[in-house]
Amino acid sequence: MNTSSRFAVAVHVLSLLATTQGPVSSVLIAGSVNTNPVLIRRILGQLGRAGFTQSLRGATGGTLLARAPGEINLLDVYRAVEEPGVLGLHRSDPNPACEVGRNITRVLGGVFDRAQDAVERVIESMTLHDIVRQLKVKQATR
Repeated sequence: MNTSSRFAVAVHVLSLLATTQGPVSSVLIAGSVNTNPVLIRRILGQLGRAGFTQSLRGATGGTLLARAPGEINLLDVYRAVEEPGVLGLHRSDPNPACEVGRNITRVLGGVFDRAQDAVERVIESMTLHDIVRQLKVKQATR
């Protein structure tokens, strides 16, 4: 069972763009995230379609933020790059002949909906500016 890291990567990418002057290449971003540039380009595509980034072509091209960090809400970023749902239910239907199997999906569905609401409430109250500010505080206390 894998957990998606797209949101974490997207916030990392946006934070790097917010703290770097000029266009940033996907190779440089991939080095910061410590992942493959292809994954970064996929995330950048999602962020661009959502209006958070813009790409510049050419030898000096790269990616820039399309909005100020204070205008980029983390819930909007989450929704741009993640599939809905923090937690996942069974990949196949449980056994309906089993007393637990027959009811577990409905019970867990309610729990998972509440967990999703809690996550969304927390990140909805934050912007990229908040993340960048926290990064600067961490760097200053190093």
